[in-house]
Amino acid sequence: MSRPDIHPLACVSPNAELGAAATIGPYCIIEDGARIGDNCSIAGHAIIKSGCRLGNNNTVSEGAVLGGIPQHLQVSDRIGEVVIGDDNTIREHVTIHRAMNEGARTLVGNNNTVMVGTHIAHDCDIGDNTILANNVLMAGHVTVEDRAFVSGGVAIHQFCRIGAYAMVGGLSIVRQDVPPCVMIGGDQSRVVGLNLIGLKRNGVLREELAQLKQVYRLIYRDGLPRHEMLARLETDFSSGPAARFFPFLSQSQRGIVGKRRKETNDIASIRLHRPLNDKSIPADVRRAG
Repeated sequence: MSRPDIHPLACVSPNAELGAAATIGPYCIIEDGARIGDNCSIAGHAIIKSGCRLGNNNTVSEGAVLGGIPQHLQVSDRIGEVVIGDDNTIREHVTIHRAMNEGARTLVGNNNTVMVGTHIAHDCDIGDNTILANNVLMAGHVTVEDRAFVSGGVAIHQFCRIGAYAMVGGLSIVRQDVPPCVMIGGDQSRVVGLNLIGLKRNGVLREELAQLKQVYRLIYRDGLPRHEMLARLETDFSSGPAARFFPFLSQSQRGIVGKRRKETNDIASIRLHRPLNDKSIPADVRRAG
């Protein structure tokens, strides 16, 4: 079994656990009780704090801080953990904070890509195969389900959920739950349709896409009362990706993101304070007026 490769300028606690073939770069800090699995690579200046556990084959880039104390005014002395699975890529300056209460966990699953500057707050739950792009800001108790894609600069309110296969467009503000398989447009932070490209890339079949389109119409176009809509989802869509909608929507506490409002094509005009026959106004502007 290969021993860990620890740079001489790293600061590694003798009470930390390092797996086989782990690589620790210069100026890293690995605190008491931290656990790093086999074949992990921790780049220079990264910090793995107490209460953080990494699985195998994770890559942590420069300046990331994993296992920080929750950013909360009522944080206690006895807090939970950060538990990260296998095969994750965690890029520069990512921060992931421990759960608020002892025995609880902030969770990151397997095969996720967490890009530069992303913040995952206390008690969040990130599934598998997700992509969190640059500078995603995630408040406490947020859930991101499997294979979701959250674009750059997205801010997510506490206790919100992002459904599986959903895509959230850049700079969106997420205040309510994002249902599975839909796409959020960054211009209005509203649902603009199904995430068709993402669904196809993830192997969703044509007949499953047809079902998803029926579900989308049921939720966003038919105008049914919530209890009727949920009953239809439960009885009519019990298999495939469409089956994700009933449990997701029935458990929603914050409501779901609405459909994009109709955009207008009005062109803003500027009133000229001088008469258009004023010779000081360029001829092309006078003709346009």
